[in-house]
Amino acid sequence: MPRSILFVAGEGLPFIKTGGLADVIGSLPKALAKRGHDVRVVLPLYKKIIQKYYGKLERLGTVQIHSGWINQPATYYTCKVGDVTYYFIEHQAYFERDGLYGYEDDGERFAFFQRAVLDMIYFIDWWPNVIHSNDWQTGMIPLMCHACYADDYRYQNIKHVYTIHNMAFQGNFGVDMLPSCLGLDYSYFDNGSIKFDTGISFMKAGIVYADKVTTVSPTYANEILTESYGERMDAVLRYRRGDLWGIVNGIDTTEWNPKTDARLAKNFDGRSWVSGKKANKTALQKELGLEERDDVCMLGIVSRLTNQKGIYMITDKLREIMGMDVQFVVLGTGEKDAEESFKWMEEAYKGKGVYYCGYNEDLAHKVYAGCDLFLMPSLYEPCGIGQLIAMHYGTLPLVRETGGLKDTVQPYNQYTGEGNGFSFWAANADDMLYTIRWAVEQYYENRPGWKGLVKSAMSTDVSWENSAETYEKLYYTVCNWGDK
Repeated sequence: MPRSILFVAGEGLPFIKTGGLADVIGSLPKALAKRGHDVRVVLPLYKKIIQKYYGKLERLGTVQIHSGWINQPATYYTCKVGDVTYYFIEHQAYFERDGLYGYEDDGERFAFFQRAVLDMIYFIDWWPNVIHSNDWQTGMIPLMCHACYADDYRYQNIKHVYTIHNMAFQGNFGVDMLPSCLGLDYSYFDNGSIKFDTGISFMKAGIVYADKVTTVSPTYANEILTESYGERMDAVLRYRRGDLWGIVNGIDTTEWNPKTDARLAKNFDGRSWVSGKKANKTALQKELGLEERDDVCMLGIVSRLTNQKGIYMITDKLREIMGMDVQFVVLGTGEKDAEESFKWMEEAYKGKGVYYCGYNEDLAHKVYAGCDLFLMPSLYEPCGIGQLIAMHYGTLPLVRETGGLKDTVQPYNQYTGEGNGFSFWAANADDMLYTIRWAVEQYYENRPGWKGLVKSAMSTDVSWENSAETYEKLYYTVCNWGDK
């Protein structure tokens, strides 16, 4: 029986993106709608969305939002993309800025957003079975729904699912946020339910008050129960262990499909990948000024260049990596030291290494298609999208065994031929370098094994189908709907 689900998030494709959350919001609702559910998404109406999509939006009306001392208007807009209805909340001062997050008043901005979401339900007279909130920007919704609308049974009948996409970003603010912006009293701080140090945590509120809590891979769900990965939330997560689900992400296989990708020099699939990858490698070499060799082992990175992504293990071993018979393409921005290291690589190894400082969607597609190895040695990785795209494009991921990387990449076994990539366990640059050397050796010395790996990688199901089915089971569980 179809059900109604409202996704609430701080970003989402196809409208706005800063990280992997946007990919999930762009793909999971679409997959669930395909399964027959009434799925809708609500986002802030950011400046960049207005600049690109404003003419396609329908204005629904304006409501005065009262939340603590906040007394501000919210104007609602809507549009439909495929089978998914999107809503947008407009407030010029809060959301029409150059960036999405990182402002001193983020607590106030997203307190307003969450209250405006809940008021929107009444305004449009659409009462979802489930509100699915995502990351700290929406963590207060389960609590606010019950506390601020206690006299309306329609709000009380809504069930809540809260997804953690990255434990490192928690939405921690001063305790004065409770009366000033959230319209809540101090009892929620005094009883410890949302207390974090001397303030409050939006993420902790989501963990404590949602009916079910999810995160984006089974391994990460186990990791965050420990002090090493729990970011000081491990105790409360262990308390909710029975309600914690780990569900791995997928990718949009219509957007990311080497068989139909218009950005590629030559399209290919599991049967034609050898010639397809050679053509795309040559085209990438020409575009970036690398030595034109379709037989060279090409390494690629498409990533934020941060310590979390294991980038400094790579920069520590750049001389050794570039000493191999490889080419190396790096696409991304991040910490200054990392950027400087890759700029040095490009200067020191002309024709072998290229660093594109920035993000370029067209180039990203070409890197996934033209490279042979995709490096992703993250110190922690809730799920990861890059390794899934890489496999779908026949580029073998080389990852550290953590979070979703461990769940999605099966390391090559040279004796059985099993695997769809390469991996190592210790967060150690030497272990990483050993694995890179071994992978490059397989590329040159074990072509049958390499071809088997690529075939396995490209046949790995990285779509949202299985994950959407698991989310569907979760919704049925939380709502006590019984069998589908």
